[in-house]
Amino acid sequence: MYKNVVVIGTQWGDEGKGKIVDWLTDHAQGVVRFQGGHNAGHTLVIGQGSSQREYKLNLVPSGIVREGVKCFIGNGVVLDAGHLIEEISGLEKEGIEVRSRLKVSPGCPLILDHHVRLDKAREIKRGADKKIGTTGKGIGPTYEDKVARRALRVYDLFYPDRFSDKLEEVLDYHNFVLTNYLGSQPVDIKEQLAKSMSQAEILRPMVADISAAIYEANKSGDNLLFEGAQGTLLDVDHGTYPFVTSSNCVAGQASAGAGVGPNVLHYILGITKAYTTRVGGGPFPSELDIESADCPGFQMSTKGREIGTVTKRKRRCGWFDAAALRRSARINGLTGLCITKLDVLDGIKELEICTGYDLDGVVVDMLPVGADDVARCKPIYERLPGWSENTFGINKWEDLPKNARSYLKRLEELCEVPVDIVSTGPERDETIVLRHPFGK
Repeated sequence: MYKNVVVIGTQWGDEGKGKIVDWLTDHAQGVVRFQGGHNAGHTLVIGQGSSQREYKLNLVPSGIVREGVKCFIGNGVVLDAGHLIEEISGLEKEGIEVRSRLKVSPGCPLILDHHVRLDKAREIKRGADKKIGTTGKGIGPTYEDKVARRALRVYDLFYPDRFSDKLEEVLDYHNFVLTNYLGSQPVDIKEQLAKSMSQAEILRPMVADISAAIYEANKSGDNLLFEGAQGTLLDVDHGTYPFVTSSNCVAGQASAGAGVGPNVLHYILGITKAYTTRVGGGPFPSELDIESADCPGFQMSTKGREIGTVTKRKRRCGWFDAAALRRSARINGLTGLCITKLDVLDGIKELEICTGYDLDGVVVDMLPVGADDVARCKPIYERLPGWSENTFGINKWEDLPKNARSYLKRLEELCEVPVDIVSTGPERDETIVLRHPFGK
């Protein structure tokens, strides 16, 4: 039996982690968010029929919709205090008690107005052809300040004079860049200070030592779920750099970003779409046309409703990339896979799986490191027969069409990781369980 589970995206994000975290929370007493910021989005569909509710979360851990579950935001998260407060208010309007169950690390770096302004101004300066495709929410500049040792953190909010002194120093630097290099407007220190101080009083009751809280919860016997954002191929070290996010999205970050030892992480679940998607710029070897109605990519885009939760941009779609998944499996040390959105492939007569690449005349079976090499990769495909039957909502393995089972078994073989869960719809009971991560 596994006690603590880490949920990781194995592709370029948007794999359906929110639904799986929510489903797994049936067996957990706490959910921990350990990296990223409000540039990530999780969509949860709760209930059925007229009572069905949809929740879109960015910072608050997905376990919040489960009554009594503790939720933790670890030090690896960059925090936009204003956005967090808005998200909490939205959940409270839906009748969900948040403040008594949510704890925020005092070590979270704060996303401030100058970070957002820098993020947007840099993308404009790069021009359309060289844009990274950031969400413009200040995530990257905040992580930069953290590494440069000039970030203001949550704990600074509770010492106004110290906060003011640090803010003045950091704005002296960033306002110079904004006005003299990026041609943007400076940030007013008085406005930022007033805003931050008002947010401090709202956050204060929720701030706690997350490392200590997780240690005590683990010691008392609680099952814990560690929730990642984005996906492995967007990891700042291991993804298609520079078309990546600004944090580590891999399983190992659960340790550093929550302040726990790696021995606390018992099972690593990799969430994986039955096909592949990507938002924003960067190479994508198995990409398909999503605009032509007769192309499988069009079905993936429309039937899969592939629109970014945060960005609202259309996601690029393509065939399943087993070579990319193979790298993700090794980086994360995956225990098992959860395949999502299988039903999106219903009715496609012939499916293709990218098993490797032709890279400058050499066959490679794993995604290369860095965007430049990945951009030169020509996919090598293996063809499998599709199925005409409807798989939506099926919750038993034996009820899946034979060709769907064969497809999943082939993914398992190519990725060298067992498929433990198959998600066939957005609701909790639309799930096939072959092996439960918590050992139930």
